[in-house]
Amino acid sequence: MTSDKHTTHFGYQEVPVTEKASRVADVFDSVASRYDVMNDLMSFGIHRVWKRLTIERAAVRPGHSVLDIAGGTGDLTYKFARLVGPRGRVVLADINESMLRVGRDKLLDRGVGGNVEYVQANAETLPFPDNSFDCITIAFGLRNVTDQNAALRSMTRVLKPGGRLLVLEFSKPQSAALNRAYDEYSFRLLPRMGEFVAGDADSYRYLAESIRMHPDQQTLKGMMENAGLERVEYTNLTGGIVALHRGIKL
Repeated sequence: MTSDKHTTHFGYQEVPVTEKASRVADVFDSVASRYDVMNDLMSFGIHRVWKRLTIERAAVRPGHSVLDIAGGTGDLTYKFARLVGPRGRVVLADINESMLRVGRDKLLDRGVGGNVEYVQANAETLPFPDNSFDCITIAFGLRNVTDQNAALRSMTRVLKPGGRLLVLEFSKPQSAALNRAYDEYSFRLLPRMGEFVAGDADSYRYLAESIRMHPDQQTLKGMMENAGLERVEYTNLTGGIVALHRGIKL
């Protein structure tokens, strides 16, 4: 969310709205080649469990059209491509060219073929017609969007009636003790890990800060409802470190 009409947050910094997208792009240009390795290290592999639950809650079936926004290196797209089958369609969309290229190469290497499309797109202004998709997912990407409310409205617009939006994102731990431990890990260990593995401590410091600036569970629920979604609910995962929100377009 923007703090006023001129500035927004980039981690803990206030920057001009017009600069955030390029700054986020620099972060992901830097980490794209080591993104999967760092995901496994940062989450101790638990991100795979979080994503598996997202796939289950998506309830995608053969023939469906699915949009995987901020799809990055394609973990969700790979699963969705198998579920929708040859009559279905999956679009892996990402604003960052480097991440999109890594995802495309990875999926092609895994034999994913003709039912997947790759689109470089801004979540705030999705380049698709109204009522295009049965399901939309955005995993660990919403907090990097400049105008999150605009992005949620854009996603709702391109959902078909009865379609589902699932937002998997870092959130607010539900216990004080867990929150303290999480802060210690995020601000002391994570940048060091980023420096050692990816050669980039600053990008992982930004990622930790961006998590803290992201709306809490209840606030994001309200934002999804304001965007036009119904029956919005969320599930806390790993004590609220991550939350999975789900809403339906009626």
